[in-house]
Amino acid sequence: MAFIQVKDLRFGYETEDGEGREVLHGVSMTIESGEFVALLGHNGCGKSTMAKLFNGMLMPGKGSILVDGIDTREEDRQLDVRRRVGLVLQNPDNQLVAGIVEEDVAFGPENLGVPPEEIRRRVDDALKAVDMYHYRTHAPHKLSGGQKQRVAIAGVIAMETQCIVLDEPTAMLDPRGRAEVMETIKRLNQEKGITIILITHYMDEAVQAGRVIVMDEGNILMDGSPRQVFADVERLKRHGLDVPQATELCYRLKAAGVELSGSPLSVEECVELFRHLDPERRA
Repeated sequence: MAFIQVKDLRFGYETEDGEGREVLHGVSMTIESGEFVALLGHNGCGKSTMAKLFNGMLMPGKGSILVDGIDTREEDRQLDVRRRVGLVLQNPDNQLVAGIVEEDVAFGPENLGVPPEEIRRRVDDALKAVDMYHYRTHAPHKLSGGQKQRVAIAGVIAMETQCIVLDEPTAMLDPRGRAEVMETIKRLNQEKGITIILITHYMDEAVQAGRVIVMDEGNILMDGSPRQVFADVERLKRHGLDVPQATELCYRLKAAGVELSGSPLSVEECVELFRHLDPERRA
């Protein structure tokens, strides 16, 4: 059984006129344990709503979401859902609540009623997992953006969730901070087997996932590997969506008459493609 099962999910928000506005229109998907999934789409397409639904912060209007077999609509199982799916928000300052890093990471386990000795172990392990153990006695507000986000991720790890949903965690960071957070996410997925659902606007982050789901106006537009999804440049462009820069470059060169095979996803792949290009074609 899939770790997360979404079936015929519909969800809407109340509006001032009382009519309501549906933002998800019968979405269905499954996410397996240990997957690294990137969720893409325009602002307002339903990505952040999906993140809160995965975590049980919001309840389905119609349809269902099962997390490790638990229906998120069961009120007496809400804590069980959040023990399995942790949520990391865009702005880490909204999640940091204590004056010392290790106290902040301990906040979640304390609220779950974890014994003090076990909390100590979890906090140390979580900070080591995100390479922030040496900052355990520092004040969070003195850390860089990337370091703050890694502390926020550590707080979720300390709750020992099986899945982490990250809602644009690098949107407010500089390139170095983005790289730090992405490296942490990949390591948690590859070394600890934690299921990752990454909501992002950055295509260079999306290509690092094992699977890409593209949403458009409350529906799933595309679902496949990064190479499968980004190979269909025309379809993505018709819906006003971006592709990785390397893919975009080769797409434009092909349109200009340069004969290229394949659609690279990274700068490295693009360089390799040009290295093997026939000199006559380059001209």
